[in-house]
Amino acid sequence: MAGILAWFWNERFWLPHNVTWADLKNTDEATFPQAEDLYLACPLAFCIFMIRLVFERFIARPCAMGLKIQTNGPQKAQPNAILEKVFTAITKHPDEKRLEGLSKQLDWDVRTIQRWFRQRRNQEKPSTLARFCESMWRFTFYLYIFTYGVRFLKKTPWLWNTKECWYNYPYQPLTVDIHYYYILELSFYLSLLFSQFTDIRRKDFLIMFLHHVATISLIVFSYVNNMARVGTLVMCLHDAADVLIEAAKMANYAKCQILCNLLFAMFAILFISSRLGVYPIWILNTTLFESWEIIGPYPSWWVFNLLLIMLQLLHSFWSYLIVKTACRAISKGKVGKWNPLHSLRGKTPCFSCTTLLQLPLKYLNLYRMD
Repeated sequence: MAGILAWFWNERFWLPHNVTWADLKNTDEATFPQAEDLYLACPLAFCIFMIRLVFERFIARPCAMGLKIQTNGPQKAQPNAILEKVFTAITKHPDEKRLEGLSKQLDWDVRTIQRWFRQRRNQEKPSTLARFCESMWRFTFYLYIFTYGVRFLKKTPWLWNTKECWYNYPYQPLTVDIHYYYILELSFYLSLLFSQFTDIRRKDFLIMFLHHVATISLIVFSYVNNMARVGTLVMCLHDAADVLIEAAKMANYAKCQILCNLLFAMFAILFISSRLGVYPIWILNTTLFESWEIIGPYPSWWVFNLLLIMLQLLHSFWSYLIVKTACRAISKGKVGKWNPLHSLRGKTPCFSCTTLLQLPLKYLNLYRMD
């Protein structure tokens, strides 16, 4: 075990040339990030999970009831031991051959069996009330952490000059604000990871599990090798759009369609501009070029930048999905016949924002609305 730990924490991988872990030990004059600091996130994640349960029960649920959100879930399938065994042990989507076999075995017609499987699958979906409560919890956390990040970062020099992320690296002291920001973000995503095993299992379980693992890995990675300054910029940038999408989901569950569409339009604009504009120009520029100029590359530097570039590729793909969704919604609204040249001549009304607000969120596959 000692050999494995020594191999994993190899200084030549994690740190720049001529820097050792001993150089980054805490002293009376300065405090630096330590890997053991992150142990605090585990009990704190449990506390956040418990706070979530209390929040959803005593704050989000009354709000949902006030908005007249339905408490009942989907219609339940009638009990049937044979079909239940097939559903839980074999498949939730039986093919035609299996349907015909079950039809003969139960003396039911195929359509009735298909309806049973559809109702049984719907039983595993959380109710609208549960989804609203979950989105309200996430909205509240994202709003708080984003507000905290903005208030904290506006007082830091590296927000205004990203080269400050690398001056005197890695001997940059850890401030209380950075430590709190990192531990809270890490604890929240750990709580989301844990809650996946206690919540109703959803069809995107594996995707969201990998997403949480990747997020947690990036947070831990940037903290351990003291890239925390640029890490705070990345976290704050990503939290901004999350606030709007959770607000849009709440509006959708409350059947406030106009507000939902408005929030989605704002989300789409903010997401694309921040992920395809601000992120590469601001974040990737400093991690790839400014850091190369100031501190030079080393093994973990390559890994960190590779992860950030992969994140940029995901941003591009997700932005494509959002634009595709918007275009599909506009075409379904018969906006495709609009001729921009006519509006320039003043002969027909210009394509208004109202049309954009008619984007149906049900077509969006990027962020689950169910």
